[in-house]
Amino acid sequence: MSLPVKAFGRSAVPSAVYLVFCNPDSMNKKNAAVAMSGGVDSSVAAAILKSRGYDILGLTLKLFSMPEKENGNKDPGVFGGPETVESARQIAAKLGIDHVVLDAEDVFAEKVVADFLAEYSRGRTPNPCIRCNEFIKFGVLMDKASKLGMDFLATGHHARVEWEAVSGVHFLKKGKDENKDQSYFLYRLTQNQLGRTLFPVGDLTKTEVRNAALSLGLPAAGRPESQEVCFIPDNDYVRFLEERIPEPFRPGFIVDREGLILGEHKGIARFTIGQRRGLGISSGRPLYVIEIRPEKNEIVVGPDGLLYKKELVASDFNLIHPAGLRNTRSVQARIRYKHRAAEAALDFLDSGHVRVEFERPQRAVTPGQAVVFYRGDTVIGGGTILGSAEDD
Repeated sequence: MSLPVKAFGRSAVPSAVYLVFCNPDSMNKKNAAVAMSGGVDSSVAAAILKSRGYDILGLTLKLFSMPEKENGNKDPGVFGGPETVESARQIAAKLGIDHVVLDAEDVFAEKVVADFLAEYSRGRTPNPCIRCNEFIKFGVLMDKASKLGMDFLATGHHARVEWEAVSGVHFLKKGKDENKDQSYFLYRLTQNQLGRTLFPVGDLTKTEVRNAALSLGLPAAGRPESQEVCFIPDNDYVRFLEERIPEPFRPGFIVDREGLILGEHKGIARFTIGQRRGLGISSGRPLYVIEIRPEKNEIVVGPDGLLYKKELVASDFNLIHPAGLRNTRSVQARIRYKHRAAEAALDFLDSGHVRVEFERPQRAVTPGQAVVFYRGDTVIGGGTILGSAEDD
């Protein structure tokens, strides 16, 4: 199947059809596995590579089993199972490519879901999409693609990979569509992984992707956006957590910074830093969650001003390329996915952690979330937030 230029609009995005998306040797290596979720981005990614003459294999993951009550009575069994797998199968058939379904439920439960539960038990707010990319999509799936003889793994992420000939370094870049850019979730990728990765829709806006799908008659063209956490399809975090980890749902006290009891809570796992709703306490001024103390089973609240922090400390740091911080340790740092990147400086500590000092205080530094470092549209690396350095 040939992908027509008009599917994208020649004047708008000619590079989407004619330029290599990743490595300089990808013109010679023409095998690529495509992670197919049945969604519009991965479907168009497969179509683009097909139009460039790649031999394509569609790979779909089965990830999570759940009772019928937990997924809106739509798809009992494996989430990403009958409904998602069938959608991906139909798209693969439309594109004329082979399609394989992989059962990754056990490793997903171990690496992603178990960590999600453990982090909430510690009073932290995790980002499971980052771990899924690290261990599942660019771990299990990439390894399987290699064993099947595929030179590259392609996904529908809105991000880009660029190769610098002089240094031989692969750079992770933001996607063209700033509103859909997903580079934040990919900061843990290594040079080896980036060298085998293709992001075919990274040079397109979401509108251009949907228009391409419509032009090609792909079933995914009108499919809604995927939700934030795939294994909680009804978005009821509290119910999901409470049924699996009852310990962080023990009643406890809500206190101010001086320890004065202001009320009671029904479990620390119901709260995150910066939260105002659901506190159930009366006050003459708005109060927000400024700290979670799992060891005391306490929620600490205070005025909005106490949420602003000038520094944070992060662990589990990943630097995408060794020369990334050679000349200066000044970066733009994002402390959550939709956070506007803020000017900051990095200081590497003897403990192996990194201290991030912001030019201006940032609101709601949240343990468990990722802090990701950029220079312009290039991802330098990132780590997991331990907390504010000022709280130590």
